[in-house]
Amino acid sequence: MNRRDFFLNTGAATLAATVPAAALAEATASGPRRHPKVRTLNGWTLPHQMKDGVKEFHLVAEEIEHEFAPGTRAKCWGYNGSTPGPTIEVNEGDRVRILVTNRLREHTTIHWHGIDLPSGMDGVGGLSQPHIKPGETYVYEFTLRQHGTHMYHPHADEMVQMAVGMMGLFIIHPRQAEPERIDRDYALLLHNWALHPGTWRPDPSVMTEFDLWTFNSKVFPAIDPIVARSGERVRIRIGNLSMHDHPIHMHGPRFWVTGGDGGRWPRNLWRTEVTETVAVGQTRDIEFIAQAGDWAFHCHKSHHTMNAMGHDVPNTLGVDQSGVESEIRKLLPGYMAMGETGMAEHKDHTQMGHMPGPENTLPMMMGVGPFGNLEMGGMFTVIKVRDDLKTGDYSDPGWYPHPEGTVARCISQDPDFGKPVRREPLPPADAPMSQAKPMRHGHEGH
Repeated sequence: MNRRDFFLNTGAATLAATVPAAALAEATASGPRRHPKVRTLNGWTLPHQMKDGVKEFHLVAEEIEHEFAPGTRAKCWGYNGSTPGPTIEVNEGDRVRILVTNRLREHTTIHWHGIDLPSGMDGVGGLSQPHIKPGETYVYEFTLRQHGTHMYHPHADEMVQMAVGMMGLFIIHPRQAEPERIDRDYALLLHNWALHPGTWRPDPSVMTEFDLWTFNSKVFPAIDPIVARSGERVRIRIGNLSMHDHPIHMHGPRFWVTGGDGGRWPRNLWRTEVTETVAVGQTRDIEFIAQAGDWAFHCHKSHHTMNAMGHDVPNTLGVDQSGVESEIRKLLPGYMAMGETGMAEHKDHTQMGHMPGPENTLPMMMGVGPFGNLEMGGMFTVIKVRDDLKTGDYSDPGWYPHPEGTVARCISQDPDFGKPVRREPLPPADAPMSQAKPMRHGHEGH
């Protein structure tokens, strides 16, 4: 057995297809379903038709109106009315035919990211095919010779078309059933957006200073929770078509990193982690055994769990701003001095209606939990695991009812409480830091 066959035969399933009635009947006739149905958070799966043994899909590239969360909408580009486009789910060995209609005002293509296919089907405009002009429909057709979590996106005017939302997931299930049964299968796509305050279209010219960071083009608290029953084996498929790498961190149980662009890895290559960095253009599959509770799931870059962020803002941490508000309000009515003690007060003021923001712009921190403000946004959601959840129930179960005695609690409001051990204070500096001269170590001028 060669290396490629070994990967194909020892890998386990990815997300299972949501299919129309005819295709479902076909699957039922051939035997029981080997894979759980996919759950694309806040998304959907593209149906297909069977034509002469070929699975035929139809994608339409078009301008859409998209809501990132209640309070912020934008004119984006996507497929079939959504961004990301619908998830395409197929099986190893299938022959697929994908029709692509261009309803945009400029040409486009679709590149099938990471999929083994003939060069002429690779979707690179000007290299492997002509561009799909406005109003045209092209057809891609190929046989799937692999399995794994993959993606699709344009390879024409990429800077613009991907920046405004044109992308989706392409998931191929393995021919063989997975060795460990997967009970629930989730998929999400990471992206970033420059939607400047008060505007209604993403800015494709921004390369680094983005305002919104999304799971499946949604920001917290509009992102669906990941729901499971205690003891179930859960898989989360993560694809990254943003401009940044993302260290995805899961609270609670540790997970196994079990696969990537090349499909499910042999078990001896699995890694146990609590954080996994998903690089730009990469996919990762993680699996874990669900444990009861509400567990945070988010990117660990703190500015990626905020919304509508400002840039180049003066640092006021620790600055005495006494009297500043009244003076500035003479020039700027409604001004509020903030940041002296941190940014948590931003959420409080926003919630009370004291800080109205620009039109079509979300607050930087959002979300209310059972114990108060969550102060999150962007790439953040909650894994909700319950003991009594029914099989196949994906509805939000609400907040976790913690057993008595298992929640951290306040035992004193005295800041001088107890006798904590502290490090000795630093000795006085010889000179203020602003006047201190650099140490000479023989590397001056390098």
